[in-house]
Amino acid sequence: MSRVQLALNVDDLEASIAFYGKLFNTAPAKVKPGYANFAIAEPALKLVLLENRGEGGTINHLGVEVDSSDTVHGEIARLSGEGLFTEEQINTTCCFATQDKVWVGAPDGERWEVYTVLADSDTFGEAPALAAEGSDLGLTQASSDSSECCTPASSCC
Repeated sequence: MSRVQLALNVDDLEASIAFYGKLFNTAPAKVKPGYANFAIAEPALKLVLLENRGEGGTINHLGVEVDSSDTVHGEIARLSGEGLFTEEQINTTCCFATQDKVWVGAPDGERWEVYTVLADSDTFGEAPALAAEGSDLGLTQASSDSSECCTPASSCC
């Protein structure tokens, strides 16, 4: 099963959890400090809320959740074959989960990831590293501050 992921920046996590719980008639699948996600069955959507005060109402990133590492690796090959610059993160921890993923950047700066969750994690994780000077991914520089995981660079989104 695949489903689209929408990761939103929110100013007030609790208020957003309450709103989206009512909107989609479901409770969050995971709530951690500054983070929540909903696994919505209908429409098939993974909704991720990232508390980033002052950035509320903006897209953090977009994605497609897939069901296996093999699918992620297949997408790495396919996207690279299409000439898109990819940033691979294998067995990485981000958003309270260990994941295999690949990032690509769209022409207008929005970031897309294709990922699979390998396991839950008690830690938020680290920000993805900027792979190359001038890349179009809009990824933040790697940081020891785990609150920057999945946070767009100022030039993104």
